[in-house]
Amino acid sequence: MVKGLKQSSSVVAIGFSVAESAANTFTQGSVDLNLSPLDREVFVVLAINLDSDFPEMISGTNTRFRAGVSTTSQTAMPSLSDSNCLARITEAIRSDAVNAVAFTSAALETPPSTLDYIGIVATNDFFVQTQGTGNTAIGGVSGKLYGYRAVADASIYAALVQSEVLSA
Repeated sequence: MVKGLKQSSSVVAIGFSVAESAANTFTQGSVDLNLSPLDREVFVVLAINLDSDFPEMISGTNTRFRAGVSTTSQTAMPSLSDSNCLARITEAIRSDAVNAVAFTSAALETPPSTLDYIGIVATNDFFVQTQGTGNTAIGGVSGKLYGYRAVADASIYAALVQSEVLSA
């Protein structure tokens, strides 16, 4: 349990999916958490599972597919170094005319048991981003975000909302 927050629901899993609007185009979707700002309600994120499409194997072409989850709206794919990025995955194929090698780079899906949480969403939505490179077809990502609703005391709530909004 996080100090200054009182858990107000059991753990819930929220499913989501986003597909590119066109091949190799950054696309973002939002997922509404239906939080009550009047009750100073926040969402404590415990874990995220991302399942992205694989890039296409095109001989002689490097392809990749990236996806991310963030607490604020983005105009480009977020990096794990961004304070508002909760998770990210990259699937890539490096190919020349003869050989091809696939790579996967993903943030930890489930945090070690020593962590109380991996993030807190203080505003009403979280955002899911997706983008391919070098592919001929559209791709997408689906996943689940696990967490619980909590009520914050007034000073904690104000700090969380301000931090989230200013980091956008």
